[in-house]
Amino acid sequence: MLKQTQTFTKSLGLTVSIDQNSGFCFGVVYAIAMAEEVLDQQGYLYCLGDIVHNDEEVKRLKDKGLRVIDHAQLEQLRDEKVLIRAHGEPPSTYRKAIENNITLIDATCPVVLKLQNRIRNSHDKKETIFLMGKSGHAEVTGLMGQINNEGVVFSDVSELDGVQLPEEITLYTQTTKSKQKFQETRRALESRGIKVNAHDTICSQVSDRDSELRQFAGSFDKILFVGGTKSSNGKVLFEVCRDCNPNTYFISSAAEIDFSWFKPGDRVGICGATSTPMWLMKEVEAVLLSA
Repeated sequence: MLKQTQTFTKSLGLTVSIDQNSGFCFGVVYAIAMAEEVLDQQGYLYCLGDIVHNDEEVKRLKDKGLRVIDHAQLEQLRDEKVLIRAHGEPPSTYRKAIENNITLIDATCPVVLKLQNRIRNSHDKKETIFLMGKSGHAEVTGLMGQINNEGVVFSDVSELDGVQLPEEITLYTQTTKSKQKFQETRRALESRGIKVNAHDTICSQVSDRDSELRQFAGSFDKILFVGGTKSSNGKVLFEVCRDCNPNTYFISSAAEIDFSWFKPGDRVGICGATSTPMWLMKEVEAVLLSA
């Protein structure tokens, strides 16, 4: 049963509902809670990369004292506390922290940690590893670091066309990818005569969102999907909504709302990625209701 909050506008007569199943996954909730605890204690905290792929939430935390740094800046940092976000990091980051006397506040998501261990074990067994994920994504960088980058990263099976593939591979996936696409990829590789040892390592919170969002998106005339432009999970879930409801619009903030999308009496659903804060969806709701 979908949990929704409903309100009505006075002018357009829109019915507006927020999907209460949307919002931060537990990994992001944990990372932000750890960051805010330190920020409250000392007034600032370094974070290696954006703590979450949502610009609005990053800005909120920067205003509280969060200092986002990259790996080059980490090299120069000494005697400080640094947060490792939910995406995880390669072993080289931990070595550098020891060298520079940096205290790591490790908020790596437990699901990602489990995947890091599994892919490392496969590498130790000399298996040929293929990882379905976005090259350069923080999680993927962390995963490949576990195996000295001795694996193949691809985002779509078409990237492997014309490539001489081994007779047997071990297939993993980034935790935020589509379960359907992963299974399609496995079948496509098997159709080439390849033995595929497939490990579905997609986070259950992400995969469960698929059916929940289809039900939600199909219940409204229009859908506003709120997400960060850098969020892989957001792109996947937006497509899920649009597949079910063609009148789905992607926005990153309330400022991007275009009221020409709506007609009087529309039922509007607001939902988001696992990296989208509930407070941002409530801002979108408030703007719709103030029109």
